[in-house]
Amino acid sequence: MIRIGILGAARITPGALIEPCADEERAEVHCVAARNRGRAEQFAAEHSIPVVHNDYNDVINDPTIDAVYNPLPISLHHEWTIRALRAEKHVLCEKSFSANAREAAEMAAVAEDTGLTLMDAFHYRYHPVFHRAKQVVDSGMLGQLRSIEAVFHIEITDPDDIRMIYATGGGVTMDIGCYPISWVRHITGKEPEDVTAVAETGPPNVDTFLQARFRFPGGIEATISGDMRSGTERRMELTVTGDQGTMKVTNPLVPHKGHRIELDVQGNRTVEELDHRSTYAYQLDAFVDAVENGTPLLTGPADAVKQMQLIDRCYEAAGLPIRGLNL
Repeated sequence: MIRIGILGAARITPGALIEPCADEERAEVHCVAARNRGRAEQFAAEHSIPVVHNDYNDVINDPTIDAVYNPLPISLHHEWTIRALRAEKHVLCEKSFSANAREAAEMAAVAEDTGLTLMDAFHYRYHPVFHRAKQVVDSGMLGQLRSIEAVFHIEITDPDDIRMIYATGGGVTMDIGCYPISWVRHITGKEPEDVTAVAETGPPNVDTFLQARFRFPGGIEATISGDMRSGTERRMELTVTGDQGTMKVTNPLVPHKGHRIELDVQGNRTVEELDHRSTYAYQLDAFVDAVENGTPLLTGPADAVKQMQLIDRCYEAAGLPIRGLNL
């Protein structure tokens, strides 16, 4: 049984960790702390968490837990992930993994030094839907890959949303645009040679829209976009085109809420629907397996560094500062 402590009372936590733990015999949530004890007590009562600590330090130093879940603002991922690792706790860290690639490399180095599990929480990567999409591409069914389009668009209307604040790691690319970047990296298994990008900002230096074009080895061209502007239509799609056919995956992010894999290969059209078990449940399985058995992660520290390197490149190409700079 792996006992987990939670840093903060983030909105993502119930779906990402607490609910999967309820169905996982090998893991349980043991404790939580938030910015103030009252908030932590309310959160613990709502989700049946047995122990409330006064602060984050008390969580990571709790001798009865084995691991820490870090869904804090992105600007705090580096500090508290490293503190948790130094306190001999495994860490499941929410995306984006860090504010920038330098921070990611430092986190990865501490994980290597301590020999502990550090996981970048790209939950989609562990679900059968993405496994199937990857299998289709790797099988050669689509022929020589030509182009990829990956989009995640969802309207954000609250001007005070944390995603609108540069200092906390805000920006569409850090929050939802990181998924299309990860999709194309993982579907190709490669890193792009060239990156160009354009962006629109809302608050200073905070991208509310960013579109990037990647050229991968072998001539594959990919276009990714993240959009949280007012009025944008909700869209989560990955389309891969080769010289023999096309695959379109609708909702590769949370396929348990509905998805489709549409294949058009040499005029033969099929539609697949696979497992509706939560992506977060599969992610928890992988995290537990890594902690207990040393099973390699698909989104471990080395991959997280590459992901953040590409996000930094997108910001630089769009003429925006990378996150984590004191502006």
